Amino acid sequence: MAPRRYVRTYYRFPLQYPVIFGGAPFVGEGVLSNLSLKGCSVTCDREALCGSEVRVSMLLNNEPPALPVELGTIKWVKGNQFGVEFQRVPVDAQQRLNRLLRLELIEWLEKRHRRGSSSGSGRQEY
Repeated sequence: MAPRRYVRTYYRFPLQYPVIFGGAPFVGEGVLSNLSLKGCSVTCDREALCGSEVRVSMLLNNEPPALPVELGTIKWVKGNQFGVEFQRVPVDAQQRLNRLLRLELIEWLEKRHRRGSSSGSGRQEY
């Protein structure tokens, strides 16, 4: 049986932050390589198992405290990279994540607007 195709609902921002993750029977460290409201991808030196449940702690902007994801599910694995869908995030951590991604979205939109303005054609590329 072929694995089901996973479709992402939220845009993932290309960010890099240190992470610690763990689930039975492993604990590891890695680097978050992109982040959305409902998930992230992690690069590490361990092989993860698709479908596993994990806890993830992200050190956003290198400022404590770490942002905890109490429960996540590994949705895909490619070599030393895997994608986590967040299942349970504490309310205060979700609010912090919302603020961070709102700022990232504003920055992304400003860059996109500047690119469109500097083209001189008055037309924006989408």
